[in-house]
Amino acid sequence: MALRRARTPRPLGILPLGDCAAYVEFSETLDLQVNAVVQRLAAAVRARGVPWLRDIVPALGGLALHFDPGHSELPAAALEASAALVDECLRKGLPELEAVGREIELPVCYEREFALDLEDVAARAGLMPDEVVRRHAAREYHVLMMGFAPGLPYLGGLDPKLAVPRRATPRAEVPAGSIAIANEQSVAYPYAIPGGWSVIGRTPLVLFDARRDPPSLLAPGDRVRIVPIARAEFERRRTL
Repeated sequence: MALRRARTPRPLGILPLGDCAAYVEFSETLDLQVNAVVQRLAAAVRARGVPWLRDIVPALGGLALHFDPGHSELPAAALEASAALVDECLRKGLPELEAVGREIELPVCYEREFALDLEDVAARAGLMPDEVVRRHAAREYHVLMMGFAPGLPYLGGLDPKLAVPRRATPRAEVPAGSIAIANEQSVAYPYAIPGGWSVIGRTPLVLFDARRDPPSLLAPGDRVRIVPIARAEFERRRTL
């Protein structure tokens, strides 16, 4: 699904997140066009270089602005100041989506030992397993947000035919690098953690490393193209 030429909606509201953050909400449901605006707004706010903001975090349908409580320039009414900052960025215009994020290739091996739920997904979608792989790898994905665990990207742009529900029984441990799908999105598990999405492949890349700068391989706004690889290439890439 193309995310270009996203409309610019007005925020539904701005809410406090504890004492040191505000959340600017645009939508309560997943809307790829709204998310594109959130990514562009995040870039615009970062470009302002506001000294009392210590982090700017895009979510699926809104933007979190985290304050630095010890900064001398933090306004007494930080929530109102955040609302004014967002309004000014929207009025002055947002950067084009193409200028937000990077283009990244993500190698994925769809061999059966890595594709734990491929047969089940194929049955649910009424497709052959090879067609599931073809459809999944053919799309351009956008990192909508990072969440659930450090380094875990939520990827928008899944083929609607593959929009199967979450598994009835989550796994206690999903292997690191697993590529999974549920509803309208795909994810990549950064390390072995519990999960309830259907696993259809695995990447050999290290998605999160706390010793790396930046620690996360992917970031909100990135555009991701999947490159299918064979098992031999998976093993080669894993040892690099």
